[in-house]
Amino acid sequence: MPVLLPSSATTEAHAMVSVSSSIARPSSVRLLPLPAPRFPPVASKCFFHCAASGTTTRVCELKIWMLEKLKWRKNFRTHGWEKKPRMLQVQDSVEETTSNSEIAESSPPNVQPIIPKYLESSTESSSSSAYGNSVDRAPSLCIAVVGATGELARNKIFPALFALYYSGFLPENVGIFGYSRKDLSDEDLRNIVAATLTCRVDHHENCGDKLDAFLDRTYHINGGFNNKDGMKMLNRRMEQIEGEHEANRIFYLSVPQEALLDVSVSLADNSQTKRGWNRIIIEKPFGFDALSSHKLTQCFLSKFQEKQLYRIDHRLGKDLIENITVLRFSNLVFEPLWSRTYIKNVQVIFSEECGMEAQGRYFGHYGVIRDIVHSHILQTIALFAMEPPVSLDGEDIRNEKVKVLRSIRKLNLDDVVLGQYKNSADKSSCYMNSLTPTFFAAALYIDNARWDGVPFLVKTGVGLIKHRVEIRIQFHHVPGNLYRECISHNIDLTTNELILRDQPDEAILLKVNNKVPGLGLQLDASELNLLYRDKYNVEVPDSYEHLLLDVIDGDNHLFMRSDELEAAWNILTPTLDKIEENKVVPELYEIGGRGPVGAYYLGANHGVRWADD
Repeated sequence: MPVLLPSSATTEAHAMVSVSSSIARPSSVRLLPLPAPRFPPVASKCFFHCAASGTTTRVCELKIWMLEKLKWRKNFRTHGWEKKPRMLQVQDSVEETTSNSEIAESSPPNVQPIIPKYLESSTESSSSSAYGNSVDRAPSLCIAVVGATGELARNKIFPALFALYYSGFLPENVGIFGYSRKDLSDEDLRNIVAATLTCRVDHHENCGDKLDAFLDRTYHINGGFNNKDGMKMLNRRMEQIEGEHEANRIFYLSVPQEALLDVSVSLADNSQTKRGWNRIIIEKPFGFDALSSHKLTQCFLSKFQEKQLYRIDHRLGKDLIENITVLRFSNLVFEPLWSRTYIKNVQVIFSEECGMEAQGRYFGHYGVIRDIVHSHILQTIALFAMEPPVSLDGEDIRNEKVKVLRSIRKLNLDDVVLGQYKNSADKSSCYMNSLTPTFFAAALYIDNARWDGVPFLVKTGVGLIKHRVEIRIQFHHVPGNLYRECISHNIDLTTNELILRDQPDEAILLKVNNKVPGLGLQLDASELNLLYRDKYNVEVPDSYEHLLLDVIDGDNHLFMRSDELEAAWNILTPTLDKIEENKVVPELYEIGGRGPVGAYYLGANHGVRWADD
């Protein structure tokens, strides 16, 4: 005689029968004692109506168990109880699963799931597939520093990676690989790296333990003089760290320009993972002129996608650069002023100390123009002058930057001043015979509706009176100023200025005119200042930390895209060609001075008074 179920349970019972019919059942089934208070109303009715039939009894048992299971899973999601997997030996094979006893232990005290015996094997199997073989695992990350024994890698890249590891921005199972041509063991590389690793002031806690853990994850690959074989060896070592799971890789190419193509081609063919993304960091210079840069770009794009390439300039990792867009787009008081209507001129000033590192770059093959102006200066101007992007996505920002670069007027040699600091007796005589400039000043114009007629004056060099990195925005004078008679004879001294400074002290300054306290009416120019050292009691991370983290996150807005690279070279290459053709001799200046006198004539020709006058 058929057993009637409540109408609300008929559909569910049919589903239970179809499920239970696919499960092998033993010939006898024993009902477990079920306390009445533990069953919901629907389950109680089902138990009452099903008592007369063996088949329908099993259906009810299945439904009761599933209701209890759903209730337990809801509590699991709500309270976050953990299920700890264990290893079970089943027919000579190891299977990761969650046993029924462990489920009971991790369940709340008043909930003890009742599982019919003929369902136990099925439950264990499904639990294994749900919580054992498909356990969520974060993708592994391997970072390879190619040129690991070089000065840049030892002094900047490895310390930045360690700082990120300490701060928790790198996974615990990260693999750090140093690739070089030297015959070193893993321990040898660890000793080299450890000599330059220190903890920041805010990284004191467990510094030693973190350092040891980081070094234990550092390995050396001897690539020899055959990069193809070396990259295959690097790939094998990375796969040992990654296992069979999803894996991502970063390759930092800290190699000389002449070795870049061979290394990158070998890397592309032999070291890229197929189970995740690959990102390639390329150090400047990005070519020596438009033609060489184009050839280099075409070679890269034949092996990599554009989104994989990260052309790095560490100076773009400064907070000053990020503050350009933050200050403009997040403050209503500034955004309406950001045009030729209110801005008279913009000065981008970058002066470095006279160190051996700067000498090596400036007096090398590519000089101050290729080293500083092509990347750092032009990128700074592009970020400053761009139109509001659609979003903060890297590609949206790059789209706006390249529009600015394409709008910059080609440089006229008359608007360029070159300088070289005077040689002294304690410096090598080879510098005296070089025409490579250590100072560059120029006036740039952006031919678009927003910036038409506004001069962007650039001054960069080594050995000047101050070590300064700043952007100065000078505004127009107030039309028909009522207080003209109260201002000193030099009205330029009362020009409103907005100053974004990175060196010597990171700050945002706003120069305004105010009344001097006391009787009478006298105006004075004062600075409203935000000094970071006073406002924020934190140690500023190195720019390499910032940029490496951007690479890990896939944020590419501070890295030059191929079309940006081409546009920048199109601005500078004609001037570089004329300098070489005409053998232009740089103007000499004293170390610790203000630079070539010609820079002041340049400013005067464009109606600009340099900020340090």
